[in-house]
Amino acid sequence: MPRSRRSTKRPYGAEHVDLDLDRATGGRRSESAADGEWVVQQVRGSDREYRCPGCDQVVAAGTAHVVAWRSDGLFGEAVDDRRHWHASCWQARARRRPTRR
Repeated sequence: MPRSRRSTKRPYGAEHVDLDLDRATGGRRSESAADGEWVVQQVRGSDREYRCPGCDQVVAAGTAHVVAWRSDGLFGEAVDDRRHWHASCWQARARRRPTRR
């Protein structure tokens, strides 16, 4: 016997809400540049410090930044090579080469 009560999750008279792609993809996007194909993700902050390859300075814990890795790697090993960048350093990487240690 069917229930007489309708679902309250989305009432039948309500309008459809469009999908938020940033939220659905976790903020990941693909970027194509002269240095290759990249998967880029915005990160609000974390409890760890990272060293930015663009300026060789510390990305402080809790600081919003960018995590990037090559998308053209085979079998997912490119995810192991992901790097944490300051957002401004990531944007300027075409004008400035990454530092070497």
